[in-house]
Amino acid sequence: MTDLTPPVAAKRAHSFTLHGVTVDDPYAWLKDPNYPDVDDPQVLAYLEAENAYFEGVMAPHRALVDRLYEEMKRRIKEDESSVPQKDGDWLYWTAYETGGEYRKWWRKPVAGGLDELLLDETALAEGHEYFRLGAFSISNNGRLLAYAIDDSGAERFEVRIKDLTTGAHLPDVIPGMLSEIVWTADDSAFLYGLANEQWRTDNARLHRLGTPVADDVVLYHEADEGFRVGLGETSARNWIVISTGDHVTSEVRLVPANDPCAEAIVVSPRRQGREYDVDEHDGALFIHTNDVDPQFRLCTAPVERPGEWAELIAPSPHFYMTGVECYAKFFVVEGREDGLDRLAIHRYDAPTVAQRIDFPEATYAAGFGDNPEYDMDVLRVGYESMVTPGTVYDYDVATGGLTTLKVQEIPSGYDAGKYRTERLKIAARDGTQVPVSIVYPADFVRSKGDGGGPLFLYAYGAYGHAIPPGFSTGRLSLLDRGFAYAIAHIRGGDDLGQQWYLDGKLEKRENTFNDFVDVARGLIAHGWTSAGRIAIAGRSAGGELMGAVCNSDPELWGAVIADVPFVDVLNTMLDAELPLTPGEWPEWGNPIEDPAAFALIRSYSPYDNVAAQAYPPLFISGGLNDPRVTYWEPAKWAAKLRATKTDGNVLLLKTNMGAGHGGKSGRFESLREAAEEHAFVLWQMGVDQGAAG
Repeated sequence: MTDLTPPVAAKRAHSFTLHGVTVDDPYAWLKDPNYPDVDDPQVLAYLEAENAYFEGVMAPHRALVDRLYEEMKRRIKEDESSVPQKDGDWLYWTAYETGGEYRKWWRKPVAGGLDELLLDETALAEGHEYFRLGAFSISNNGRLLAYAIDDSGAERFEVRIKDLTTGAHLPDVIPGMLSEIVWTADDSAFLYGLANEQWRTDNARLHRLGTPVADDVVLYHEADEGFRVGLGETSARNWIVISTGDHVTSEVRLVPANDPCAEAIVVSPRRQGREYDVDEHDGALFIHTNDVDPQFRLCTAPVERPGEWAELIAPSPHFYMTGVECYAKFFVVEGREDGLDRLAIHRYDAPTVAQRIDFPEATYAAGFGDNPEYDMDVLRVGYESMVTPGTVYDYDVATGGLTTLKVQEIPSGYDAGKYRTERLKIAARDGTQVPVSIVYPADFVRSKGDGGGPLFLYAYGAYGHAIPPGFSTGRLSLLDRGFAYAIAHIRGGDDLGQQWYLDGKLEKRENTFNDFVDVARGLIAHGWTSAGRIAIAGRSAGGELMGAVCNSDPELWGAVIADVPFVDVLNTMLDAELPLTPGEWPEWGNPIEDPAAFALIRSYSPYDNVAAQAYPPLFISGGLNDPRVTYWEPAKWAAKLRATKTDGNVLLLKTNMGAGHGGKSGRFESLREAAEEHAFVLWQMGVDQGAAG
């Protein structure tokens, strides 16, 4: 019989003093001193005990998990395939087979012929608990495929090269890669980046096929430990882009695709706080930058004089320009207008005139899809909303017409008329209007008298990452049991522009937490729900949000899902040897050098602020191989909560012992993890757990 007594982690005296402040950390021992190897028997024993407790507590609810899993699975078209897209002489697509956890990559000649299997992820994943395909890059002549795989979740990829004419692999194998792969113009070599010992990509290298990896040429090395190097290419594929930057500053170099060892062109030397990215058309650089305004603008410059920027499209207070891409006859601009996605085509002879693609719903997510060719007349576009399944269109630039190519199929059936979606605005405590996207059953009853129904509230709120109001088949299991589901577009993301992001970071970080709490209180005030009837969820930095609001307003939440939560913020930001830390200081502050940053982070870091109070039911997850939020962050937090909280509510810690930041990798395995979390929410919220309607 499984022991349902919660594990108790030992407390071991450990403290440090900095800026005149002494911090006690009795669970510091949960960080294995041999990390990234985790082999300390006591650490592993504690994690295994928590996993056993998790399984024991969830055992009576396995029937519900199975029911939810089957519901979710029935909504997925098992033999799903993408819409083929032309690139050169070939049409490319991916497809799942019935029962398959992973995709197969296919192509066939545009002129007609047999389908050709390029890569079988299922075969590559065989025998591995975890599998992820990283970079996937076909040579310009279509004869070679360079791809990268991770079979542990540690995000250290191995590059392999497949000859598509013979099906055989070349002897070239490169371990430890962490980047995209970009072929040179003659396909004799490709560029890539290695992860260093701190899991930081600080280089761009050139590998010539058939030569030893040890002889690869370092084309660029980044000296700033907080910067990361990335690789790409311009739309016309005539320039290879070597970019470097952190969260606030960037710098771009260009090397000719036909001469990658030529002296790189530095578009503009880095300037603290300025970001920019670059494309090229007909000898002119198109530079998307926030140099004069956080809404971004578009400039051009001759390739020969890359620093002479001339404004082409000025910044707008209402339009946040998120990206620009050049094509032979036009360029496209993506962005958000007052928080809603906007797509537009611009002609080179009238660049300020926007040919917009309009969509009818009040809240939605839209973007340009895979458009690999430089000379295109029809663009692939993706669209979805909280009630509209994912839809793929072709947009005819000449006529402005949208042709539907595919609508996400839901085999078990879906009736959009059963649901409603709205975009709300709720005032935060400082008067800021925070957008909220919400979807709910058509018969959902709002009532200020009895407090409305159960509500699931999700947010992220960091790194300038917006959460799109898209479609989810898994979410239907909650909606069909009477839940409303809301996304709070809180400060810290860039949902309303870069200033929205700036207003939720560094010394303004607490705006993020306050926005989330105030959205919840606003939804209560408007009759959507009531205190204790709100389930909340966040992942990674969103997990930090979960920890902060559990400390500050625990009475509001009926259940909390904190996936790979970044909760040990102070200790992580003090450890410059951890993979991400130096690059994170522009986001959170540097508590090593700055006493004010130390004090601020310590004031909100969830682990450091666990209090002797009642906490809501908690479902916490982690990944043993996670290099982004290390496994000990959720483990230490769970241990401290168990020892400190005053309530009898359930607290679960589940550590994936063979996975990383994203949890289980297969599509059905990840679906089962979602079913577990939904089951936890239904159980703790006391909602009817029967089959969905």
